[in-house]
Amino acid sequence: MSETDSFIDEVTEEVRRDKLFALMRRYGWIAVLGVILIVGGAAWTEWQKSRHQADSRAFGDALLAAMQADDPAARQTALAGVAAGGGRKAVLDLLQSAEALAAQDKAAALERLAAVAADATLPEAYRQMASLKSVLIAGDEMDAATRDTTLAGLAQPGAPFRVLAMEQQALVLAEGGKTDEALALFRQILEEPDLTQGLRARVQQMIVALGGEAAAA
Repeated sequence: MSETDSFIDEVTEEVRRDKLFALMRRYGWIAVLGVILIVGGAAWTEWQKSRHQADSRAFGDALLAAMQADDPAARQTALAGVAAGGGRKAVLDLLQSAEALAAQDKAAALERLAAVAADATLPEAYRQMASLKSVLIAGDEMDAATRDTTLAGLAQPGAPFRVLAMEQQALVLAEGGKTDEALALFRQILEEPDLTQGLRARVQQMIVALGGEAAAA
């Protein structure tokens, strides 16, 4: 290679280096910003996760402390002092409903359950649980049409408490003297995929009590 060619290569390399430095000075902040955003985003995610875990632990500790009280009234008072929102508020309301019922305050228990069932911001499972518990607690005091409509909604295919709602529907039929319809529904429950052993046993007992034959296990 001649000295002229070598000189040209050196100049060309210097020009390339100058262009690269110029580009870095002009656009390098974009790369730096990208790195900052990536690192900052990861740190924010970790902080949010840590905060959520800490809040969950604090909520759980507060519930455990409240449930250490000696009687239902004291536990209700303690639970009322627990701060919660969203799904945690639903859990808190369900616990307070149970304590109100234990304290023989059915009206307060139903009021808590109604609040959960009516809150459209909550997960559907919480709302349906509250509706089913309302039917169980209210019993004959609930308007028959309201009860039947509520159970029909809870017994829809895919609903989380479908089989329990069907059991209540069958019991209503049995209490109303509609034995054949009750037996048919009890037998249908035995075919449900989500049937638990405890519910299977109760259904079998009801079928025998209504004069039917127990299905094979």
